[in-house]
Amino acid sequence: MTGHYDNAIGTSEAASQGVVGHALLRSRAISRPADVLEYIPGMVVTQHSGDGKANQYFLRGMNLDHGTDFATTVNGVPVNMPSHAHGQGYSDLNFLMPELVQRVEYRKGPYFAVDGDFASAGSANFVYRTQLERPILDVSMGQRGYWRGLAANSRVLDGGASLLTAVERQNNNGSWTTPEGLRKVNAQFMLSSGSPREGWSTSLSTYAAHWHSTDQIPQRLLDAGIYQGQTFGRFDSLDASDGASTHRSSLSGHWHQASEHEMTQMAWYAIGYDLNLFSNFTYQLDRASDQLAQTDKRSVWGVKAFRSWFSESGDGRSLQNTVGVQIRQDRIRLGLYDSLSRQVQSVVREDDVKQALVGLYGENEVGWTTWLRTVAGLRADHFNAQVTSHRHAQNSGAAKASKLSPKLSLIFGPWQQTEFFINAGQGFHSNDARGTTAKVDPRTGRVMDSAPGLVSSRGQELGVKSQRISNLQTSLAVWQLEFDSELVYVGDAGNTEAGRPSRRTGVEWTNHWTPSDKLWMDANFAWTRPKYSDQQPEGNHITNAVQRVAHLSLAVRDSGPWAASLGIRYIGAAPLVEDNAVRSQPSVTANLRIDRKIAQGLDFVLDVLNLTDRKNNDISYHYMSRVAGELAGVNDVHVHPAQPRTLRGTVRMRF
Repeated sequence: MTGHYDNAIGTSEAASQGVVGHALLRSRAISRPADVLEYIPGMVVTQHSGDGKANQYFLRGMNLDHGTDFATTVNGVPVNMPSHAHGQGYSDLNFLMPELVQRVEYRKGPYFAVDGDFASAGSANFVYRTQLERPILDVSMGQRGYWRGLAANSRVLDGGASLLTAVERQNNNGSWTTPEGLRKVNAQFMLSSGSPREGWSTSLSTYAAHWHSTDQIPQRLLDAGIYQGQTFGRFDSLDASDGASTHRSSLSGHWHQASEHEMTQMAWYAIGYDLNLFSNFTYQLDRASDQLAQTDKRSVWGVKAFRSWFSESGDGRSLQNTVGVQIRQDRIRLGLYDSLSRQVQSVVREDDVKQALVGLYGENEVGWTTWLRTVAGLRADHFNAQVTSHRHAQNSGAAKASKLSPKLSLIFGPWQQTEFFINAGQGFHSNDARGTTAKVDPRTGRVMDSAPGLVSSRGQELGVKSQRISNLQTSLAVWQLEFDSELVYVGDAGNTEAGRPSRRTGVEWTNHWTPSDKLWMDANFAWTRPKYSDQQPEGNHITNAVQRVAHLSLAVRDSGPWAASLGIRYIGAAPLVEDNAVRSQPSVTANLRIDRKIAQGLDFVLDVLNLTDRKNNDISYHYMSRVAGELAGVNDVHVHPAQPRTLRGTVRMRF
């Protein structure tokens, strides 16, 4: 099972925790870099706009929007952006290079002391390789203007340090009537030295992209099939000037040292980021064009460190104590504007934000007997923000908030290669700093309430993990997750939208079967019951909360010169309004990969995305919009279609 999933007995503190190995990462066809997250059982990744924008994420009955409540890091550098111009916790993974990923470490639920902001539903850390066995050169071409090139190499320098260099370029027009024109440039440099016992690394990452986007469109136009006397279809746009440009650069470092009795790790990072985004979701509801311009320009720095001590008591109990600190500070310039064809027409709000989040945590792990282990932890987090509003002075101010989050896990076993888990803990997510000091609505001037800086979550889980059957890793988790409020900052409106308390209950069943080194089969299922926990006349269904998810995959490798994999993803229907009167359509997507070894170090790979050419929707919403010719706004379903069947071929060279 090496290189596939590492969910073996004794490797985790919860049934829903695990590691995705590099062998699985290179076996499946994916459409976008963030699709790698779908290797995490129960995770769904879609898109409601252009491919350069952060994806939509779904897990455990939550519409995570662009990243709220799921914390993502790459080599320890955070991806989520708090107080973002478009959405809280915005998590743009388009700079990820899947070929460099050594493993993905994932955890679900607020049970882990090391996880802080945005980790209530879960977290994932992508760990890059520091060395390559051989240089890589991949050239991919596909339908609709798709082209991608990746070159990567590592070499040992004088003194023993290793330098890894990777460069990527991608173009794509997509299936849209208005060509997407995605142009992406990406580079990664990593200098490292040492061993698992003691070592260090320094990384430089830089990424830039620009694109046109076709945002979601109203179902009523698709049903009519005509708009303003012209045929109107699934891939047409109502504002061809929507789109964006973005840049992200980071410099980071990591140092670790371990001995028989203790381990220390330290990491630091600095990030420069900007986004200029143009979107139009309601078309002509309020103005001749409802296009919005959102700008985010920030610098980020942070440090993380922890130390663990290992010992054994006189009666044979194993002990591990850990203390850690995490500090992050963002300095942000934010803007929200009314625009027309990417030209600013008026200012809605402009703000400077300085915010910091400091987290301290401690954790105690005790192996009481050969069949009982406990992990108890406590986090203390402090949020501090200073907002300067250049448009509405009343919205300037300072805000502070603190939160204590206890954690507890009990692990029983193994008996007959089977472990049992009981997990409970509190977590949190931060709210947009602008909402914490807001006094008036920036559009209407009406008085509004400020939002709390930190919002609590509570989770519990019962789980079992077994390898009783040879070559089969199976786990079952029954969980519950509660939030004090679903309150969110709405970047498109520039204000805070009131939320309601919620409760989600679910079951996850995960199976990884490797009958031989040549055959892998995965079957992962997730069922969720998401509801608001208060009673309101509009209903208690949480909108866009996916209730059923399934991933099935089969991979055959090393069968002579051929290898192949087939992945099938099912996304169930979700309520689009709180009384459940309108629901999205379920979708089934199949992706096929065929790999043919041409010669030593030379492969040809064919990916067929959406193999059966189903007319799926990546996302569905229900809200009011107005198009030309309509006298008033219309409440309607708005959809963003998934791509049709798409072929991509890759020549893969390893020198």
